Amino acid sequence: MIEAVELTKVFEDFLAVDHVSLHIPAGKVLALLGPNGAGKTTTVRMLTSILAPTAGWAKVAGYSVIEQPAQVRASVGVLTEQHGLYERMKAVEYLDFFGRVYRLSAAERQRRAFELMDRFGLTNALDKRLGEYSKGMKQKLALVRAMLHNPPVLLLDEPTSAMDPLSAKQVRDAIIELQQDERTFLITTHNLTEAQSLADDIAIIRNGRIVAHGTFDELARQFVGDPVMELRTAAPFNGLVKDISDLVCVEASGETWVRYRVPDPTATNPALLRRVAGLGVDVVTLAPISQTLEDIYLQVVKEDEGGVANGSHSG
Repeated sequence: MIEAVELTKVFEDFLAVDHVSLHIPAGKVLALLGPNGAGKTTTVRMLTSILAPTAGWAKVAGYSVIEQPAQVRASVGVLTEQHGLYERMKAVEYLDFFGRVYRLSAAERQRRAFELMDRFGLTNALDKRLGEYSKGMKQKLALVRAMLHNPPVLLLDEPTSAMDPLSAKQVRDAIIELQQDERTFLITTHNLTEAQSLADDIAIIRNGRIVAHGTFDELARQFVGDPVMELRTAAPFNGLVKDISDLVCVEASGETWVRYRVPDPTATNPALLRRVAGLGVDVVTLAPISQTLEDIYLQVVKEDEGGVANGSHSG
């Protein structure tokens, strides 16, 4: 649903986006992560035909961002960092205005507006002027506007920024629900926990380049290593670390616990438990130590900084 190949943007002598390639199938969510100024917004603007690429090409919902910009814009819903809300208008007027822009019928404009405002808990604010809205309410209204014409592709920049926990959950739930209708999402966010929970794939961009791309599990193995497991026992063990060292790579241990890395826990853990039981050791718990997207992100940035320092530009 989104296909970008070698997408590049140069502003005079500044390389803002450097040969970015992305593939996001229908019904999938890609989280595009990176520090401010990394090239996220410029990439999104090219994918919405707002900016023309200097080189490379992209298709969104089957339309070329270069040759078919009108069709691209009609097929995407965009939530930008700057909402551009008309604060003197009431919400019902504002949404009706954009429904006309999208050429929706009067009945469809009204139905979609009420349906989406209800989904995000804003029905009581339909007749309020937008200048009276809180930051979180404005964010939700901007999301309603992006979804008003029922687009197959949504490009969301910090979709839960400034929202309280309940509102943020409403947005996340809506994204998950819309995926079931084969909607495609590209989300840029600094909320790594949110990205980890929503994204099917993750791309990390720095200095205009994609420096890491894959599923969470793929990136975890590449940048953090094999999964870490922790075994805890009911009583102190003597010599257990030595007795299991042929099965796992022990990283740390204490009086009643041991942590180890293992490439395939489903294959190794049953054999490990049989070994431990045979030694007469009572196991209290055996569980993974959670790896987070923050761990991965920080390691990617660290490695990329090392590569840049050494003159490497691969990625």
